Amino acid sequence: MNQKMSLTTLGLSGLIALCSSVQAAGESLRLGIEAAYPPFAFKTADNRIQGFDYDIGEAICAEMKVQCEWTEVEFDGLIPSLKVRKIDAAISSVSITPDRLKSVDFSNSYYRLPAKIAHRKDSGVQAIPADLAGKRVGVQRSTNFDRYATDYFEPAGAKIVRYGNQNEVFLDLLAGRIDVTLAGSVAIEEGLLNKPEGKAFEFVGPSYTDVNYFGMGAGIAVRKNDPLAGRINQALAAIRSNGTYDKIRSKYFAYDIYGE
Repeated sequence: MNQKMSLTTLGLSGLIALCSSVQAAGESLRLGIEAAYPPFAFKTADNRIQGFDYDIGEAICAEMKVQCEWTEVEFDGLIPSLKVRKIDAAISSVSITPDRLKSVDFSNSYYRLPAKIAHRKDSGVQAIPADLAGKRVGVQRSTNFDRYATDYFEPAGAKIVRYGNQNEVFLDLLAGRIDVTLAGSVAIEEGLLNKPEGKAFEFVGPSYTDVNYFGMGAGIAVRKNDPLAGRINQALAAIRSNGTYDKIRSKYFAYDIYGE
């Protein structure tokens, strides 16, 4: 009787272990991303998501031994999607700012770059914010760039024009419907300045690094008190140490963007 019970218990334990292993092997991580911010995230001709953020997310999933499940979300919908549990994490160049830390937690930073202003070379904008009076400043809605422009450029007389994504900003800048844009330096380089149609444009003014607006680098957002942040940090540290991060970075940038 005892031997039969032991065998039954042993068999049940083995079955539970097998089920747990299968469950772990099939675990997924639902990641939200806005695929309209090259080179960090964009769509290819065959409608696939690519970019630095996407590749880092895939590398993190591989390190965690989970399956990435990607969901496209407009930037201003990422944190709301986290809160209602449509996604588990957002990896979409989301800056770690004091304001955002009130509602979500973040992984460690995985890159850090300044914000810059770009304008047409003959726009006459030099002194900032004085020369922005009467100018139309294009920003992506609900971003740290939007907040900074609203707080500093609008009081100086600038008109803030908000868009759903940065690609729309560039289109209107090229068409002359706005005068300048405030955005991440690399996004401006890759999305405008390095393209043939961007030859008439350049950076103007200082780099913007105020942590209250531009944060402590870009991090992966998760829900408050979610232990997932710790697992992501472990995976980030691993891909930094094993060379995966630098391999991905070199696909998109010729210089280090990790920061301090």
